[in-house]
Amino acid sequence: MRNNTIGSLIWLRLMRFTNQSNQMSNEFLKRFDLTTAQFDVLIQIRTYQPLTQMELAEKVTVTQGGISRMLTRLEKEGYIVRKQDWKTKTISLTEKAEAIMEQVMPEQLAFQTSFFDDVLSEEEQKTLYALMSRVHKHSEKKEIPPE
Repeated sequence: MRNNTIGSLIWLRLMRFTNQSNQMSNEFLKRFDLTTAQFDVLIQIRTYQPLTQMELAEKVTVTQGGISRMLTRLEKEGYIVRKQDWKTKTISLTEKAEAIMEQVMPEQLAFQTSFFDDVLSEEEQKTLYALMSRVHKHSEKKEIPPE
């Protein structure tokens, strides 16, 4: 690890935390028969509905192929409806999904928040959020160097 830069060490730590957090969230969300990815998709739909599959894919961490399969499953389970408006197909939550999200959202958000509340002060959390926001915005503009 001696040859690693502080940037690479931060990246490795973030990756490990993200993986561990997702595993724990998946375990936590089993009681609602949801995965972390499904929870993310349902929150995005709830926030921006109605929206297209393309708009949804830009907001979540699921691949285009994965989003298609997930939407098919969520539709089959009665969580979403897809409506055709002329050339555009939009996605919205059903009453069943709204009801489950009313229950799941506060519990999942409290669970995730506890990772930070348990070890960081409010000021430290604000600083971490600001720094991560800055790095994230920069990464969106970053180009991959040519081979």
